[in-house]
Amino acid sequence: MLYKKLSELTDEEKSKLIGRGGGDLANVEDTVAVILKDVKHNGDAALREYTKKFDGADIDAIEVTKEEIDEAAASIDPELMKHLEFAAGNIRRFHEAQMPQKTWFIEVSPGIELGQKFTALESVGAYVPGGRASYPSTALMTIVPAKVAGVKNVVMCTPPGNDGKVNPLTLAAAKVAGADHVYKIGGVQAVAGMAYGTETVMKVDKIVGPGNVFVTSAKMQVRDMAEIDFPAGPSEVLIIADDTCNARMAASDMIAQAEHDPNAVSVIVTTSEKLAADVKTEVLKQAEETLRTEIVNTSLANAAILTVESMDKCIEFSNEFGPEHLEIMVENDDEVLGGIEHAGSIFVGNYAPVPVGDYASGTNHVLPTAGYARIYSGLNLAHFMKSASIQRISKQGLETLKDSVIALAEKEGLQAHADSVRTRFE
Repeated sequence: MLYKKLSELTDEEKSKLIGRGGGDLANVEDTVAVILKDVKHNGDAALREYTKKFDGADIDAIEVTKEEIDEAAASIDPELMKHLEFAAGNIRRFHEAQMPQKTWFIEVSPGIELGQKFTALESVGAYVPGGRASYPSTALMTIVPAKVAGVKNVVMCTPPGNDGKVNPLTLAAAKVAGADHVYKIGGVQAVAGMAYGTETVMKVDKIVGPGNVFVTSAKMQVRDMAEIDFPAGPSEVLIIADDTCNARMAASDMIAQAEHDPNAVSVIVTTSEKLAADVKTEVLKQAEETLRTEIVNTSLANAAILTVESMDKCIEFSNEFGPEHLEIMVENDDEVLGGIEHAGSIFVGNYAPVPVGDYASGTNHVLPTAGYARIYSGLNLAHFMKSASIQRISKQGLETLKDSVIALAEKEGLQAHADSVRTRFE
């Protein structure tokens, strides 16, 4: 774990911190390409082969039946189901608020109306990771907004355990969210199945959801067959803090990110040297108290506690870093929030830790990582919709456009374009 003044970081240290995991996609590209090609050509047989190889599970039926989903939901403690439905309700409300006006027009001049028509995608594939942990929350985050948008066919892929079964809570979440089909496949093979389609798996128009470097690489490689949301790899948090921040709270938030994955990144940048020292002490203490100590300690090799001379420097570093999750734990949080330009999701105040967004506040936890927040937005309703522009033009309206269209078309050497307008006035 780095513990230094930001100004004293070596070029190598800063480059590694800012570029976290940036070269990993290239390292797995060829391996991923082989699996994609195999699934494309061999369909269900390849899916079963890779599920056996990577998940240790022999599966016959690739799709989880409705009866299995109902049985799984019925097995969940009713109190836990209430929490699942509560979270789903908040997620639904937040994304409903993002719904655009389905069709709108403005009159730019007499006889000329311009507008847009928004429609949902026909089909979407939601990837829900498994592996080190189950993520029913990701089922809610990917499926609920798709259904709010009006997507007709939402399918979910998630890896099975070595017994060939999907975690019951993940299946219950899929039911609560409204998934139309659930497939017990994970990894690159799941992305391939959704992108190309197989005898069992429905081909989709778009694939959303987080995953490891192999899943992320697979998503990037199938974009000629299915649109994707954005690269979403190992989790990360950046905390901006001053001396009003509680060291124990900040440390617990770093540990919470660290327990996700050995490649997760936890960083705090602060104007307070005392806070930095206290956070370091707390991080080391809490790392030994967590249940996932081995993962946390491995992840903390990617962590950093940095001190700077001013809050402006904190903001500057944050914008350069482009964090997936940004926590603002300072006295003048509005001032800091106003300076933030690049972040996947922002958590303001000492009582807004990242896990509330992971589970139940309603914002989406599927977010761009590794600096991609500089160019991508987190998962939202727009990811599940497309728009078409509309022009409604009368003869009077065309009259005002005629001369400009004809002149520009002829200048570009496109005589037929000019004639298509000129003809209407002959």
